[in-house]
Amino acid sequence: MQSLRKRLTARFYRTDAGNEPVRDWLLSLSKGDPDRTDQKIVGKDIARVEFGWPIGMPICRAIGALYEVRSTIRSGRVEARVYFGIDGADMILLHGSDDKADQAHAIQVALDRWKNYRTRKADMARNTVRSPGIDR
Repeated sequence: MQSLRKRLTARFYRTDAGNEPVRDWLLSLSKGDPDRTDQKIVGKDIARVEFGWPIGMPICRAIGALYEVRSTIRSGRVEARVYFGIDGADMILLHGSDDKADQAHAIQVALDRWKNYRTRKADMARNTVRSPGIDR
């Protein structure tokens, strides 16, 4: 039997202030749900991308320079999305949203964070002290 190996490793983007927006959003999905059902669904879908990359619809879709993981939560009533960028073997989790009406804004937030992440990473490569903006 072939062993499963991650093709990507999910890492949380970290803001300049040290916050991890996707981690915070995931935790917010569990409010009022002691079983953390929605949080587990999104986590399993992220893991499917980690182990199955490259993976297509209905789980994952390219959006320009970024990708989204789609998860059906709230008993099938809501599509949650986690937007991410690929950096080598890392899947940088940039933004999470469960509001379809706010999708254009969510994509822009993810793009802004991706730009910030890449800028900080380039700064680090030039021997600056700024964090690359991920959880390692």
